Amino acid sequence: MRWPKTGLAIGVVLAAAVGCTGSWTPPPGGTVPTTSNGGVASALAGVTVRMFPVPAGSRPHDVAPAADGGVWFTAQGAGYLGHLDAESGQVTQVPLGSGSRPHGVIVGADGAAWVTDGGLNAIVRVDANTRAVRRFPLPADRPGANLNTAAFDGRGVLWFTGQAGVYGRLDPATGQMRVYDAPGGPGPYGIAAAPSGDIFYASLAGNHIARIDIDTGTATQIQPPTQDQGARRVWSDSKGHIWVSEYNAGKLGRYDPATARWREWRLPGDGPQPYAVYVDDQDKIWLSDFGANTVVRFDPATETFATVPVDGGAGNVRQILGRPGEIWCPASSRDLLFVVTSGAG
Repeated sequence: MRWPKTGLAIGVVLAAAVGCTGSWTPPPGGTVPTTSNGGVASALAGVTVRMFPVPAGSRPHDVAPAADGGVWFTAQGAGYLGHLDAESGQVTQVPLGSGSRPHGVIVGADGAAWVTDGGLNAIVRVDANTRAVRRFPLPADRPGANLNTAAFDGRGVLWFTGQAGVYGRLDPATGQMRVYDAPGGPGPYGIAAAPSGDIFYASLAGNHIARIDIDTGTATQIQPPTQDQGARRVWSDSKGHIWVSEYNAGKLGRYDPATARWREWRLPGDGPQPYAVYVDDQDKIWLSDFGANTVVRFDPATETFATVPVDGGAGNVRQILGRPGEIWCPASSRDLLFVVTSGAG
């Protein structure tokens, strides 16, 4: 068996946290009231939006619903992992270390938060109960990977991307890490697992998506039909179709691994820029549109888009994640998180 060029690293444990955890409570009146459908003709019916402020300067980048009912978020502008208590609005801050610039966060089967930290050039695990921080640094010969996002495969191995032109795998059980050169060079960005356990990622600068063979570690490029489309993030539906936000092209793409066929739909409006993409438990597709500063939902059954009414604008939503009945979005330019409670329509 031949492996692509790799590096090797073992995780290191930090004391209970890097510095002390802290908490922040919004001032009286600081929570933003629930807003309902604003009556816009293209607005999505039957949903509400509730907003939660986070500390100023946090610049929340990614979110992940936590096992305790709260929500994790990466405070890229302040170098910590945040935990929002959606009942009280209180935010717990877990410092990740000097120079931290956390990008992505997901929740593992162990309930812990797993962070891709570009500033630390490391994968970071934060224990859900103790808030203990453990770093898994990339090998010394892989500096400046510009780590982006991560996903667990069907075997519990964590795969991650680095925009500098790498992707990698981390075995949480052993701490063993391998880092690979990405085909096509710089660009690996969003990453997701399919129901089969396979891993796909999008290459923004490389204008393609790729499938990772989890046995060999080899990534194979898959070319969307639109050139220079800027594939930014990917997500799988329950049938294994891979949905792609094509940032430069203003389109939503769908790739069927079983048939190798593509379909694409242009988002509504002038100059759409789909950034985040997420598929909910009903196989509806949610996207953030930087061009219109909004969030939209695509219904594959009717092939129609509908806009989510967000008072004041979506605020540069760079990632979307949810759980049944809830769609969570980080508004990075507004220092708040908001949740869309989905309904019929």
